[in-house]
Amino acid sequence: MIGDSPLDRGFTGLYNLDFAGAQGEFSSWEKEHPDDPVGPVSEAAGYLFSEFNRLGVLEAQFYENDAAFDHRPKLSPDPAVRDRFQRAIARSETLAHSRLAKDPKDRDALFAMTLSSGLQADYAALIEKRNLASLHFTKQASASAQELLAVCPDCYDALLATGFSKYIIGSMSAPVRWVLRLGGLPADKQGGIADLQTTAEHGHYLAPFARILLAVAYVREKNRPRAIALLSGLEQDFPGNSLFPREIEHLRSAR
Repeated sequence: MIGDSPLDRGFTGLYNLDFAGAQGEFSSWEKEHPDDPVGPVSEAAGYLFSEFNRLGVLEAQFYENDAAFDHRPKLSPDPAVRDRFQRAIARSETLAHSRLAKDPKDRDALFAMTLSSGLQADYAALIEKRNLASLHFTKQASASAQELLAVCPDCYDALLATGFSKYIIGSMSAPVRWVLRLGGLPADKQGGIADLQTTAEHGHYLAPFARILLAVAYVREKNRPRAIALLSGLEQDFPGNSLFPREIEHLRSAR
């Protein structure tokens, strides 16, 4: 469960679509912990979530099948938000590399690197439609996640990176899966869903996001009741988020 530190309150703000409030909390954390790479990468997550919301990236109809996703409209990212996103990523990675040079098992640094690559993969794929670039960042996120899990087996947020990549790659055509496996990216739809379920049940900052991604996966798998159940729980936990009731209504009306 999300707690009550500024980072916790910031992520709660993101899930409630209170982006200004979230960035205020992240800024507070960064001032108090200037050497912590988790602060700026959380700030980057805020910029990404705000663009997701503005552009309608997480609306279910874009994920109902491969054709709908492939033919989703081309989006126009806000250049100023993109610049802030990239600057926050750069600050986080600089701090993370500095800490890893002193201690290769630094948990916060490994988590920041995992989240940084994952956010860049999401931005490239879901906003810019740069699929090859996204796969590059996905591979980096999975590698950092495995390093983190090796030193912190209960850092369940890391499984978000491995879970979503396994699921999405496992959903691709057989020849594409074969090529991606040669490149070191796993393809395992059910394993990916299992990883997302673990993060959803036991994760910290990213548990709600894992529930959102699970709902997306269940929409793709034609399991609308489970998707609706997840979204209903999110609606209860984050009443400020207008996406959840809207998507529940869409899924119910499409039955």
